[in-house]
Amino acid sequence: MNPPAVNNPVLLTTDRKMPKTIAIIGAGTIGPDIGYYLKSALADLTLVLIDINAEALDKARARIHAYVNKGLKRGKLSPAQAEAVRQNLITSTDYADLKDCDWVLEAATENLELKKKIFTLIEQHIRPDAIITSNTSSLPAAWLFSHLDHPERATVTHFFAPAFQNPVVEVIDWAGAEPALIAHLRRFFAVTGKVPMVTRDVVCFMLDRIFDNWCNEAALLLDIASPAEIDSVAMELVHAGPFFVLDFAHGNPIIVETNSVQAAEEGDHYTPAAIFNDTDKWNSNPPGTPCDVAPEVAQVIRDRLLGILFSQSVDILDRKIGSPADLDLGCRLAFAFRKGPLAMMAEFGEAEVNRILKKFADYKAGMPQPKKPLSGYLNFYRSIVVDDVDGCKVITLRRPEAMNALHDQMTDEILAVITEFDHDPAVAGFVITGYGVQAFCAGADIGKFPAMLGNRQQSIDYAKRCSRLLVHLDTCPKPVVAALNGLALGGGLELAMRCHALVAVRSAWLQFPEITLGIVPGIGAMVIPYRRWPKAAATFNRMLTRAEKLTAVEAHDIGMIAEIVDRPQDLIAAAVRQVTAAHGTNHVITGKPVSIAAFEPGDLTAVSGQRLSREIITIIEGAVTAAARASSLDQALEIGYNAFGDSACTKAAREGISAFQARRQPDFSTSG
Repeated sequence: MNPPAVNNPVLLTTDRKMPKTIAIIGAGTIGPDIGYYLKSALADLTLVLIDINAEALDKARARIHAYVNKGLKRGKLSPAQAEAVRQNLITSTDYADLKDCDWVLEAATENLELKKKIFTLIEQHIRPDAIITSNTSSLPAAWLFSHLDHPERATVTHFFAPAFQNPVVEVIDWAGAEPALIAHLRRFFAVTGKVPMVTRDVVCFMLDRIFDNWCNEAALLLDIASPAEIDSVAMELVHAGPFFVLDFAHGNPIIVETNSVQAAEEGDHYTPAAIFNDTDKWNSNPPGTPCDVAPEVAQVIRDRLLGILFSQSVDILDRKIGSPADLDLGCRLAFAFRKGPLAMMAEFGEAEVNRILKKFADYKAGMPQPKKPLSGYLNFYRSIVVDDVDGCKVITLRRPEAMNALHDQMTDEILAVITEFDHDPAVAGFVITGYGVQAFCAGADIGKFPAMLGNRQQSIDYAKRCSRLLVHLDTCPKPVVAALNGLALGGGLELAMRCHALVAVRSAWLQFPEITLGIVPGIGAMVIPYRRWPKAAATFNRMLTRAEKLTAVEAHDIGMIAEIVDRPQDLIAAAVRQVTAAHGTNHVITGKPVSIAAFEPGDLTAVSGQRLSREIITIIEGAVTAAARASSLDQALEIGYNAFGDSACTKAAREGISAFQARRQPDFSTSG
């Protein structure tokens, strides 16, 4: 597998249109889950479920309807969306009903010969331009499709449970597939809310090598500890222990199947633990409820689990099965690891990683060991991807689990790319966009801020550190354009406003929600918009003090957004046009005082109806007014930083941040 030529899949071009009809073969657990994801993502989709068992089809339909009802109850689906999912849902036992399908996705039992027979039948009934994919977790595409008349239109798309919620999909790049097919699938998944990860065509691909061996190693530890004890130690590293997950997913047969395949191909040291064949349920402890484990036993468990994790990780990278960024992100998203394995290795340091790997090698001969120093595995961007488009560096914020929210690592990576190329004559400029089609950036992680509450100077210094990228953009010699592919909130919007120009998809919207948390936006929101678009000051006043949303169209009307596009695939081209248009012009945010509209009296209520803090509103109004009068940009920004520090010392901030962490609505009625 060669590294993808395009790292952000939304940038890929494809001749294929979005599918109108998709069939799923297999009405077991994961088939209906995949179907619900597809129906939810594509409003007009016709979904055909096929199985040899009519009763299984009835249960699959009922399962999808149950998901719809739950989505309605929780407010995640509107009545119109729910009705769209229920419509055009066909069940059948006849493969002839595949004749109108654009895509047939197999999700049957993990049996090679059975799957090959299914693909032969599929090929007999589908159109010449229809594509075929398999949801296998372990069987290479070459094994599944090489016998077909047209294997070039087939590959593996491996989902993870629960398939309608888990964002990860492995897309297998095998020698027999057309490159255009892989590009189409990557782009399709990215624009329908998934995170596609390109993987080499080897047994168990990338992520199952991690999780199935992690679970197998846990089972091999049962001679020294109970499932609850092993899960308790594992929960230091992952949200839920391996035995809890196996019970939840009825996963024992999956471990036996996948590890047996890996053992047959790569050695007996992958042989599944015999106990998987004798045990149906482990009765472990749920997430967040660890039990006491003797320290010496906990150390053995920890070393063995880390040993298998690190061993598989270096093997994946040494054999180029997947990319380091996908490996770390995939482990976090698919399996809820608290940190990716490479992030863990970087944190532990070379000496400790080598100790763990050597001890693991002594215990289990044959398991892969690193082929280079630890540093050779850690040199990659963890929170962004970078592409070259028409002479521009396109920087994509890639934290889908946090709607691309900013944190220190992401800030430093963006800054590193810009400073590396901002004097390179071959680079025309930069575009900053978000991963997927929902969010440009959902703000800034609160990070260490809760610990600073009550400390004005620490909070001021924190705001200044968070501004290091934005301050660089103010004087960047090359144009930087923000391409808003979705919502832009708080610190994400402050980042966008410091770019030379903004473009957006029509569905994007902007908001400063900080007031609802009892704090102020301290890295430019109380300064920059007023100095760039002073005639729209009344709009910014309402955004800051009432958390009013601004649509992309409204932002375009006030001159804030330079260009709006209707389709996500047109966004980057629009951004590149703005880079070209900005050449030869100076990006100067005025240092002179500006005259702005006064704040209108409010009723201490956000547009959502939430009660707000009078003290925080007073801080915002005072900072905006003082910053507008400031005689330099630096002086104005200092006023914003200081206002952030002031807000951090209020009861409202303590209440708002506590409520955010507890996922409840704050009560500012007694905090001022």
